[in-house]
Parts: sequence; C-alpha cells; structure tokens
Amino acid sequence: MNFVTMLSLLVSSMLIYAAPLIFTSIGGAFSEHAGIVNVGLEGIMVMGAFSGVVFNLTFVNTFGNLTPWLSLLVGGIVGLIFSLIHAVATINFRADHVVSGTVLNLMAPALAIFLVKAFYNKGQTDNIQVSFGKFNFPLLSDIPVIGDIFFKHTSLMGYIAVIFAFLTWFIMFKTKFGLRLRSVGEHPQAADTLGINVYLMRYYGVMISGFLGGIGGAIYAQSISVNFAATTIIGPGFISLAAMIFGKWNPIGAMLSSLFFGLSQSLAVIGSQLPFLSHVPAVYLQIAPYVLTIIVLAAFFGKAVAPKADGVNYIKSK
Repeated sequence: MNFVTMLSLLVSSMLIYAAPLIFTSIGGAFSEHAGIVNVGLEGIMVMGAFSGVVFNLTFVNTFGNLTPWLSLLVGGIVGLIFSLIHAVATINFRADHVVSGTVLNLMAPALAIFLVKAFYNKGQTDNIQVSFGKFNFPLLSDIPVIGDIFFKHTSLMGYIAVIFAFLTWFIMFKTKFGLRLRSVGEHPQAADTLGINVYLMRYYGVMISGFLGGIGGAIYAQSISVNFAATTIIGPGFISLAAMIFGKWNPIGAMLSSLFFGLSQSLAVIGSQLPFLSHVPAVYLQIAPYVLTIIVLAAFFGKAVAPKADGVNYIKSK
C-alpha cells in the first residue's frame, strides 16, 4: 500500500465515523449553551438510528436513492420528540439534568428493541439496501494526489457535517437567536429582565439537540451498521459528549474533536490494512476510542469552562 492510498483510506474512514459524532456533539452544544445538560445524547442517537432504519426499510421501494436522506429527517424528528421528555423533566419539573438524561439512555435501547421485535419478530432489522456509500466529487476527484486523498471514494455526509459545523458556529455566535440562546445559559435572570423567554429558549436548545442527535444516529445506522440491533449504538453518544467538552462547547471545536475521535474509531476497522498497525492486536484498536475518551475528559474537563448556568434549573420567581 503506497502513501497516497493509505492517506485516502484514513481520511475517508475518519469522515464516515466522524459525521454522526459531529452532528450529535453540535446538538449537545446547543442544549448546554441554553443551560440544559444533555447526557441523553446516546439515547437520542438510538432512537434516531432505529427510526431511520425502519423508515429506510419501509419506503426504499417508494423513494429509491432518496430514502437515506429522508430517513435523516425522520430520525431527526423522532430524536426531537424523544428529547422533549428531557426538556419537560428539566425545564418544567426542574429535575436533575444528569438523572433525566440517564433515563433517556436507559429507556431508548429497551424501547427500540421492543419495537423491533414487535415489527419484525426478531431481535434486529434486516440490512438496508440503500445506504450512504462512498462518493466521488465531480472534477475535484480528478485532481492528482489531493483528489485521490480527499475527494475520491469518500464520505459526502462527512463533508456536509464539516460545513454544517461552520454554519452552526455562525448561527450560535453571530445571530440574534444565538445570542439569546447563549444568554439564557450564561445568566438567565438577566436575559429574563430583557424580555427573553428563558423557558422557550431552553426548549429550543434541547429540541435542536434532539433533532441533531437523531440525525447523528440515522447517519450512523445508514453508513456504518446498515441495520438496527441492540449493539448498533453503543458509545457514540458518550463520545459525542466528550467531543463537545473537548471542543469547549464551540461547534467548530466539537467538529475538530469529532474528527479526532472518528479517526480513532475507524482505526479499529481499517487498522489491519495499515502497515504500521497491522501487527497491533485488534482488541487494542477496538478499545482505543473509549480509552482516548476517558483520557481526554480527565485531561481537559477541568480546563474547559461550561456556560455559567449550565445544569442550573431556572425559577422565574427568583
């Protein structure tokens, strides 16, 4: 394997695994900038993956190659609806944010597998026939060396996720909506005195995180696992949470962190094809993403500064 082929394999695999992490980690950033800690990203991804696969299997003959893209929208909507449980619990009933998010993580896999058995009479779905495959960018893939590495047999969703990170950075830090959202996560009392509806903005933050987390789950199921089972989503939601913290609650930082974690995840799959990793036991490559997640959180969590009112329930009368 020559150097260009090796780089091409690394980049394409990194983008495939990073795309769901990027969407989900950015969703978490929206929620936490609104003041709601969302550790339920894993559960939201599970519901997005489940609904995306079910929609894909059901309507593939109707929509054809458009099916995976519509499945993203369905996964996002289901993730949004599922996240409303967290929003109601934390905003209206002032429940502990971590406990509420943990409930989502415990509820989602059981609910999804129950529905799979009800729909298909078995523990997992069939494999989808139309998924997010490798993509060649017109013209760009013909550029010598650079085209082979970055634009040939690569992940279109990965590039969409990277562009989306820059778009959400602009929305979060350069628009009136982003300013209002961040204000209720920094000082909700001050925001309230300025006429900003704190409860509504917090609902927006959680709902956006649910929508993006559902999309992340649908991407994962339709580009990596290509079906849904109990083991489809195990860990990506927590890795997305770590990527958000490592990225300091910034969409671009979360995107860069997700690329790092996506690369570590992809090495477990392609490591045997790389000369410098071919002799490393597969089990070490498989546990690497989770070990890196622990190391990153241990090393950087104390240095990362969350929004000041993140995780603090707001009571309007005070």
